[in-house]
Amino acid sequence: MSRSAAGTLSTPFSPLRLSERSLAVQVGAVLFGTALMTASSYVSVPMFPVPMTMQTLAVTLIGALYGWRLGAITIAVWLMQGALGLPVFSNGTGGIARLAGPTAGYLFAFPVAAMLTGWLAERGWTGDRVISAFTSMLMGNALCLLIGGAWLAGMIGIEKAFWAGVAPFVLGAIVKSALGAAILKATVRRAA
Repeated sequence: MSRSAAGTLSTPFSPLRLSERSLAVQVGAVLFGTALMTASSYVSVPMFPVPMTMQTLAVTLIGALYGWRLGAITIAVWLMQGALGLPVFSNGTGGIARLAGPTAGYLFAFPVAAMLTGWLAERGWTGDRVISAFTSMLMGNALCLLIGGAWLAGMIGIEKAFWAGVAPFVLGAIVKSALGAAILKATVRRAA
């Protein structure tokens, strides 16, 4: 990763170097990413009104590995698959109604979180800097909770939204961020 005289990145960092690959490889990465998102949606702990899944782990990893642009595109494609009715959301659900219900804020936060972790990864918050990678992933998880909680608050009120849609997920966000940083560290080591 090199910096210009102005201190900006001249070559964005990406452990998978997807921006340097062919369009076919990038399309394949998007399809793999949507499959990873779907698989992470099936790992679910039923909670009301929002189930706990491994989705934010997948979101932050996709952002960190793909970069902010391709990461956001991947998550947006996954959301479109769900909107079309494919069973890609938590517990194998899909349909446009999921994008208007209590989980919609979390779903719409996912591409933004992928962009954040990807943007930070491109600036050196990567697996070779584990604390930075953990912090980046934790910031992505926190962003999901913030946006999702705000959406939920509009439906059930701030206090209920905090206790039902934010507080129960904080510990999981920390654990998933640590796991994501460890996976990113292993991926960066393998890609180097």
